Amino acid sequence: MIDIYSKEKKGLKRYIFVFESLNGPGPLAPLFVDITGVYFRPEGLGNTYICGCSPSEENDKSEDNLEVDYSVFEEQIWPALAKRIPSFETLKLKNAWCGFYDYNYFDQNLIIGPHPQQKNFFFANGSSGHGLQHAPAIGRALSEFIVDFKYKSIDLTRFGFQRIVNNAPIFEPMIV
Repeated sequence: MIDIYSKEKKGLKRYIFVFESLNGPGPLAPLFVDITGVYFRPEGLGNTYICGCSPSEENDKSEDNLEVDYSVFEEQIWPALAKRIPSFETLKLKNAWCGFYDYNYFDQNLIIGPHPQQKNFFFANGSSGHGLQHAPAIGRALSEFIVDFKYKSIDLTRFGFQRIVNNAPIFEPMIV
C-alpha cells in the first residue's frame, strides 16, 4: 500500500481570481478548462467570472501563507484566457483570494461505496473542490448502491475504498 501517513501533509495552495469582462461569453457560459490548466466560469448573472489554474508539479506550493501571488494571473492565467477568448484581453481584475485545496492524499480522487468490512458504512468523500461538481452523480450512485446493493446508472466501483487496500490509485491528469 502507498504510505500516505509517513510525512506531514498540507493542503495545496490555490489562487482564485475574480474579473469582469463586459463583452465576455456571459452568465450561461460553462466551466471552461484550457489544456494549460487555466479555467474560468461565470459568477452570478452579470459580467463577472472566476478563474484559476492547476500549477505544474514543480510549482505546486504547500505553504503556510495565504498571500495571493498576482504574477500567476498576469503571467499564466490572463494570457491563456485572452488567447482563447479575445474579449478577455480587456478584462478587469476585481478581486483575488488564496486558500488550501484539501484532497485525498492517495490519488486525489473520491472514495465512494461500502467499506470492505463494515457493510453498513458507506464512503462519499475525498473529492475536495470537484466534489460539488460531482455531487449529483455521487448521491445518485450511492443511493442506488444502498437500495440495490449495486450501482445501476453509473458504475463507480473503481472509486471504492478497495482500490486503496489494493494500492491501485486512479490519477486524473487535469484536476482544477
